[in-house]
Amino acid sequence: MEASSIDSSISSLTMMDEDEHTHQFSSISKLHSNGPTTSVHELLECPVCTNSMYPPIHQCHNGHTLCSTCKTRVHNRCPTCRQELGDIRCLALEKIAESLELPCRYNLLGCPEIFPYYSKLKHEGICNFRPYNCPYAGSDCSVVGDIPYLVTHLRDDHRVDMHSGCTFNHRYVKSNPMEVENATWMLTVFHCFGQYFCLHFEAFQLGMAPVYMAFLRFMGDEKEARNYSYSLEVGGNGRKLIWEGSPRSIRDSHKKVRDSHDGLIVCRNMALFFSGVDRKELKLRVTGRIWKEQQNPEGGVCIPNLCT
Repeated sequence: MEASSIDSSISSLTMMDEDEHTHQFSSISKLHSNGPTTSVHELLECPVCTNSMYPPIHQCHNGHTLCSTCKTRVHNRCPTCRQELGDIRCLALEKIAESLELPCRYNLLGCPEIFPYYSKLKHEGICNFRPYNCPYAGSDCSVVGDIPYLVTHLRDDHRVDMHSGCTFNHRYVKSNPMEVENATWMLTVFHCFGQYFCLHFEAFQLGMAPVYMAFLRFMGDEKEARNYSYSLEVGGNGRKLIWEGSPRSIRDSHKKVRDSHDGLIVCRNMALFFSGVDRKELKLRVTGRIWKEQQNPEGGVCIPNLCT
């Protein structure tokens, strides 16, 4: 897919001071408490995968332990002494784990919660302080981190366009529109209301029909994403299509959002009609705006808060 040419009617985002983003969370360190809990927590760490062990916890005849997942990986041989594991459960260690209360592993990222050992894992899977995956579309980028770090990463490593303001005006041009293969782009990251939003534009096959799709994702959690709304508009030759909805959190991958069809979808024939009479070149202009929904304290209803 050819690169798109973009006309922007908004001013450039002032780049954020590098000193503000010195913390990279590309990996999360294991949490170790001080005092006697430290040794117990280390005992509950699987020597193979280094993750915390949960029942059933297995042990060999010499007392070395490992988790049930890794038991099959080592072909029933103890990774420490190479003795056959058998089917021995370490019930004492499982009982000790039941008595532990530990901080969330994301406490260094701001989570203040403390949980019983067997509840901690479930919480960490949905913790609001857990790091985010890089939201860049069309790649298998493995970088994770908090939002400020990912914004810097998108700007410096993926060269994504950064803009401030809550309105946008983009133009996509393709010289051979009859070729529509699966392709993804992240056109822009927008900064408004103190938050960041990712605008995506994709071409893919919907069944047998080639289509184009534009949608917005919020760089934050699902609950906070519902505080915002956005509209998208595309058209030409006196016609236009309008989409209005709430941005999806980057907790949802761009593929998940695309496959849910939660955005503005334009079939190729309509896109070519918008582009002009000759239909030899695709020329789509996508415009839109973002606004924040505010609760009306008197009426109890949401009213839009448009940024200027």
